[in-house]
Amino acid sequence: MQALRRLPAPRLTGLGAGLFAAAAMLVVGFLDWLVLDGSPLAFGLLFLPVSALTALWVRTADLVTAPIAVPIAFAVGVVPIAGGTGGFGGQAMAVVTALAVHAGWLYGGTLIAGVIASVRKARDMGRRRRRPAGAPSRPPSAAPRGRTGAGPAARPDRAPARGRRPAP
Repeated sequence: MQALRRLPAPRLTGLGAGLFAAAAMLVVGFLDWLVLDGSPLAFGLLFLPVSALTALWVRTADLVTAPIAVPIAFAVGVVPIAGGTGGFGGQAMAVVTALAVHAGWLYGGTLIAGVIASVRKARDMGRRRRRPAGAPSRPPSAAPRGRTGAGPAARPDRAPARGRRPAP
């Protein structure tokens, strides 16, 4: 359990998570092509942890993007190991064929990302439900910088918000 707490826990945006997954799978694809001559088993096995990390590292607000970004990353990463010949058409057909043949890995990684994202979303919804109505959504230490906490009462040059009485 302590080892899991020492792992990095970045919070990527939806776009960042997609770029991370695509870049990681492209690197995996090239390394697989160089070292193992395009082994689909190695590529598929390495796709599963990339899928899990993508779903774990995406921000809570962008959880829906993880199961969408992962199949795109698989398609990007399969390009080096697809093998096609004969120009762009041959390469495109090889990629489509590789996606069809290795659909099991693709579905497995997408399922992993979807389950992790769903569990994270359910836990977040449970936390929000248990939080008291007046409690702030984030701890005071996470308040945005530049705010001093001075409300409209501390600024006499500003008119009070609609429906509020001016401070005496």
